[in-house]
Amino acid sequence: MVNYKDLGLVNTREMFAKAIKGGYAIPAFNFNNMEQLQAIIQAASETKSPVILQVSKGARNYANGTLLRYMAEGAVAYAKELGWEKPEIVLHLDHGDSFETCKSCIDNGFSSVMIDGSHLSYDENVALTKKVVDYAHQFDVTVEGELGVLAGVEDEVSSEHHTYTEPNEVVDFVTKTGCDSLAISIGTSHGANKFKPEQCTKNAEGVLVPPPLAFNILEEIEKELPGFPIVLHGASSVPQDEVATINKFGGAIKDAIGIPESELRHAAESAVCKINIDSDSRLALTAAVRKALAENPAEFDPRKYLGPARENMKKLYVHKIVDVLGSAGKAE
Repeated sequence: MVNYKDLGLVNTREMFAKAIKGGYAIPAFNFNNMEQLQAIIQAASETKSPVILQVSKGARNYANGTLLRYMAEGAVAYAKELGWEKPEIVLHLDHGDSFETCKSCIDNGFSSVMIDGSHLSYDENVALTKKVVDYAHQFDVTVEGELGVLAGVEDEVSSEHHTYTEPNEVVDFVTKTGCDSLAISIGTSHGANKFKPEQCTKNAEGVLVPPPLAFNILEEIEKELPGFPIVLHGASSVPQDEVATINKFGGAIKDAIGIPESELRHAAESAVCKINIDSDSRLALTAAVRKALAENPAEFDPRKYLGPARENMKKLYVHKIVDVLGSAGKAE
């Protein structure tokens, strides 16, 4: 058993309480490799923002659980090297699909886990979430549950249709499960192709504009659960400049549409205190790598194309922290 506190990590409890009161959201950045982790820690350290290092089941299998534990411990030490005396860093399992996966993460140093039972019946979701909560809380690990289904494809998460969260179920779900935060569905979606073109309108410049998020549902949930931490998944904005760079240098990403950052900022000012961002980082990494290799086709030193990718991701993370989520300076 490896306790996250021995690695210098924190859970989300106090972090979320401060975010709700302060009208900002904590960035939850998914990572799969060292360059992404370096960029996240550099951005969070420079901006003094609390941060959630988010790992999906697929990313954990890719990286190896033991290596991840030491990477998380190294991330805390690296943040201190960069001048962040008391880093507020969470290691979080994204979309855990079973009790066994969540238990394994808890036993190996994760400070927060998500159990996603949204594909199950309501009662089965409650039972599974409660089982994870009962185990996690023995070790002061926080648990995120989910009600509602997000459409789209990202990593091992896939659904063709979304189902909005039912506000009249949230109190019962939170009461019966004891979860510490709740991921809801109000129109966000996984992946870089969050909406079909026919779902969108076009602005004066001919750019596709997605349908607005269902803030009315969020407001109803806030009334039912005042002050309770709410989470948004599938909240990448899909920067069109990164998509254009990818396509310019040999990519073929079509109809990539994300969530407008203005809507994310509005959500961050409410009870939404954790916003998940994955696809934007993937796009920033891929755009920089494609550009570097296209401009230097003889290059084969990974540092020469992953270095620019790391810098491009860091720029993205700083922008999200400062301009979108409002979490800069909240971990001074």
